[in-house]
Amino acid sequence: MGQDHPNLEHFRAMLQEHMLKRGLRSTDQRRLIVETFFQAPNHISIEELLSQVRAQDPKVGYATVYRTLKLLTECGVAFERKFGDGLTRYELADDSSHHDHLICVDCGKIIEFEEPQIEELQERIAKRHGFVVKSHKHEMYGSCSDCQAKAARAAAATRRN
Repeated sequence: MGQDHPNLEHFRAMLQEHMLKRGLRSTDQRRLIVETFFQAPNHISIEELLSQVRAQDPKVGYATVYRTLKLLTECGVAFERKFGDGLTRYELADDSSHHDHLICVDCGKIIEFEEPQIEELQERIAKRHGFVVKSHKHEMYGSCSDCQAKAARAAAATRRN
């Protein structure tokens, strides 16, 4: 995500409003974590964000990053994602660019995709059942093309031996 995302000011305002309601201060460390998160790629883990933040301020602790990401999730700025690899990952909560995920169970690669036909089908199914969708997530687990090619090479090498 990151760079010059058009909604960053909106997300900053959402966070500021939430923090005011909860009586929380905006510390230098918290600001650094938030801005680093805004510039990070989607699906960043706490550990990855901590590493990026510590490159700028080595004194930032794991708990501070964890609490800041929880705060971003609580106020609707970030989505928490679990893709079955044991890590919790975070992405900017941008409803204007909804996407789904392909997750490689072999190497952990996450590929985002948008498919209007899937979205239309979901809406038709919900409507047919008198259901109003508030949110959804679509995740497909399998092997990416790189891992399939690697497995094919390994199988070919085994057959030759």
